[in-house]
Amino acid sequence: MIFFIVIFIFILLIFLSVAFFTLLERKVLSYMQYRKGPNKIGFIGIMQPFADGMKLFTKENIMPSTSNSMIFFIMPIMTLITSIMIWIISPYFFTYLFFNMGFIMFFCLSTLTVYSAILSSWASNSNYSMLGSLRVIAQMISYEISMAMIMIPFFLMVNSLSLYEFFNLQNNFFFMLIPLGLMWIVSCFAETNRTPFDFAEGESELVSGFNIEYSSVLFAYIFLAEYCSIIFMSMMTIVLMFKGNFFSFIFYLKIGLMCFLFIWIRGTLPRFRYDKLMFLNWKIFLPTTIMLLMFYSTISMMMKFFMI
Repeated sequence: MIFFIVIFIFILLIFLSVAFFTLLERKVLSYMQYRKGPNKIGFIGIMQPFADGMKLFTKENIMPSTSNSMIFFIMPIMTLITSIMIWIISPYFFTYLFFNMGFIMFFCLSTLTVYSAILSSWASNSNYSMLGSLRVIAQMISYEISMAMIMIPFFLMVNSLSLYEFFNLQNNFFFMLIPLGLMWIVSCFAETNRTPFDFAEGESELVSGFNIEYSSVLFAYIFLAEYCSIIFMSMMTIVLMFKGNFFSFIFYLKIGLMCFLFIWIRGTLPRFRYDKLMFLNWKIFLPTTIMLLMFYSTISMMMKFFMI
């Protein structure tokens, strides 16, 4: 019973984090664009996320008459469940959940988000949705390959696939592996469909991409899943590279700064051209990560050999 209560509180805290992250994004973007942003509801607009949530969850749900209604309804819920389940690999000190192969679990669950985007856009029966889904398939599958290659040297340094070992070691791997760290951060933007890689939701040409037909509570599920994955990728970046001590306030400040980086990039950079996105992955990231993987694996083997 205590286990389920703890999990419920943890999920509730994730949703609260998402709510205030959206407020942070709207306020930061507004000041970047020299305007006020949300400032009416509550003190300096602090209750705005709850007002938006109330509006979305009470609106009428409009479903296209030509859509596959069952898949159309289920896929946003599956997207949200998948985004919450990814948090299960983080080191817990208050439950029996522990994964020795946490990163394998991460790749399995992050791949499932591609299927939910494909099926939700197909079930919408809209040309814009299908174009958005085709983009997200190519984008996410391409960058997951380079992400896996980037993460392998970190595993070799730690000799484990669990986030718990990174928590125990408390090393600044980013400064040891700077090229891989920079490519990891760029891949996080591509993996979460954020600017400058937001091709699945290209407003200028696809209106709203793969979720164009969604409204009300179903749109809220997709929205929550996207921001939940952004916060998770920020947490994972800090644990992997910048000393992730869960019992320190500095750790949560680092996560906040990483989330701020997502917003800063959105307010600064324009969207890439699609062929440049593919060029960046297949012609630059993938060959570079393979060469660095060979280099760091050789160093790791030499260190183990001389230690023996």
